[in-house]
Amino acid sequence: MKKKHKFQPESLMMSYGYKPELSEGAIKCPIFQTSTFVFKSAEEGKAYFELAYGLREAREKEEIGLIYSRINNPDLEILENRIALWEEADDCAVFESGMSAISTVLMEFMKPGDLVLCSSPVYGGTDHFIKHFLPKFGIHYLEFKPDARFDDIVEMLEKAGLEDRLRMIYVETPANPTNALIDLEDMGKLANRYSKPDKKVYLAVDNTYMGPLWQHPLRWGADISLYSATKYLGGHSDVIAGACCGSKEVIHRIKTLRTFLGNMAGPWTGWLLLRSLETLKLRMEQQARNAQQVAAYLQQHPKVEKVYYLGLLKPEDGPEYETYKKQCSSPGAMLSFDVKGGEPEAFRFLNNLRLAHLAVSLGSTETLAEHPASMTHAGVHPGHREEIGITGKMVRMSVGVENYRDIIHDIEQALEKV
Repeated sequence: MKKKHKFQPESLMMSYGYKPELSEGAIKCPIFQTSTFVFKSAEEGKAYFELAYGLREAREKEEIGLIYSRINNPDLEILENRIALWEEADDCAVFESGMSAISTVLMEFMKPGDLVLCSSPVYGGTDHFIKHFLPKFGIHYLEFKPDARFDDIVEMLEKAGLEDRLRMIYVETPANPTNALIDLEDMGKLANRYSKPDKKVYLAVDNTYMGPLWQHPLRWGADISLYSATKYLGGHSDVIAGACCGSKEVIHRIKTLRTFLGNMAGPWTGWLLLRSLETLKLRMEQQARNAQQVAAYLQQHPKVEKVYYLGLLKPEDGPEYETYKKQCSSPGAMLSFDVKGGEPEAFRFLNNLRLAHLAVSLGSTETLAEHPASMTHAGVHPGHREEIGITGKMVRMSVGVENYRDIIHDIEQALEKV
């Protein structure tokens, strides 16, 4: 018997989950700009709500029908199905922002008295939510640096006497903005070590920098893979969104809380992301090729002190290199570098860019540059910023799809002004 061909995600982004015959034959999914949906009968409406509110188990092949756009919408459902393909996940939930995805996940799986173990650094908004919002509800946190080994983390947990309260391990890898790596296989083992039959420890991974092409956290034992979908998934600096992937059980819980928080993505957001997914692989591959050229140029520049880029790791870098080769399929398109001097020199460089844009965010078609210490990570405690290498001399760059020679020319002329 001939083996059934399995299409790759990039081949399915134009059609998966959408039936043109249900939309007047339109080759592209329309924008379903509606708040509510009509039931064929009262019995059908009852059945839909029973499933939506978990009042009974679904019958064989039964799926929840369209009810109300806060609960579900065709643009959103098709989008979630397609993102899940990239991650090889059971399901996906899409939100109106990356922070709404992150905050919903943390609130769903944690309660007063629990502990979240988090890596450092993480995105500034995540850092603030974990350190300043969650403690208001009696939720504790401990953080570890990327170079901490498995045994170091176990010792830290047990020394603090909080191992029995551990409920979630939250990591961001590669870290924003240092590109520091964390071994996800180790994190999965750590979660299993402290899980009990009546208390699972969840592993959540912010995969924005590398996903969904170049790193797949679920393969390494993660329960939740999180995204700011504004970034590579959106890729055009014109939409704010978030997403998370995982098992049906995990995503069902997340979607239930999303319904009551009301932070689901709208149909316009869903439609824009559907469009962007069609070119995701093309964009990300070109950006990675460009970033490798830019990183090589920066590494040899006399006014650049250090370049933070995965593609520059070597075997002599030890565990970090081994982690990179094991769990990443590309060095990606995000890099940071230290300009010799400090904040004044970094600002002068940024102020003199002509092709690249001085703006926060990342993963878009245009090259973006920003100053993490005073912008994206301004809310991180100054002492901690210095400790993890986010100093005044650091510049973060998201490399776009422009001709790499033009990007390098722009960097060259800006560095000449320093």
